[in-house]
Amino acid sequence: MHTGLTTSAASNQDLDVPTDPHALAQAVGATMYAADAASQGLGMQVVEIAPGYARLTMPVRSDMLNGHQTCHGGFLFSLADSAFAFSCNSRNVSTVASGCTIDFLAPGFAGDVLTAVAQERSLAGRTGVYDVTITNQDGKQLALFRGRSYRIKGQIVGTAPER
Repeated sequence: MHTGLTTSAASNQDLDVPTDPHALAQAVGATMYAADAASQGLGMQVVEIAPGYARLTMPVRSDMLNGHQTCHGGFLFSLADSAFAFSCNSRNVSTVASGCTIDFLAPGFAGDVLTAVAQERSLAGRTGVYDVTITNQDGKQLALFRGRSYRIKGQIVGTAPER
């Protein structure tokens, strides 16, 4: 599956940690995506990643439709959550979600290609706030997601320093 990111067979402990923030975000994204069976299984692709930012796409397949023949909200949530995860981990500090909300604005349909754009709004100490907007291929907003992050011990690439 094409992610727009390059991957290596080396373990994350063996990688040289880039010092350039954009190169570091790329390395983090490639490492995370290689281990992310959920995002891969849903057909998501990481199109762009930068410090505090990620853009992912996901096609809406027929097996993602609910009884109304629209994209099940759980799949919209999964796309937003994955974009949030790539965005908040992009600085190479292991980060998890501490909470999130989503507002569904319009339905997605089979054949749509959804885009989730996650942007860091605040980062202070161990916590952050990120907004994710999901649109369809026509630019119509389908959902707005806000995630709260919490930094934990460890790094995505390289050996984590002792804390």
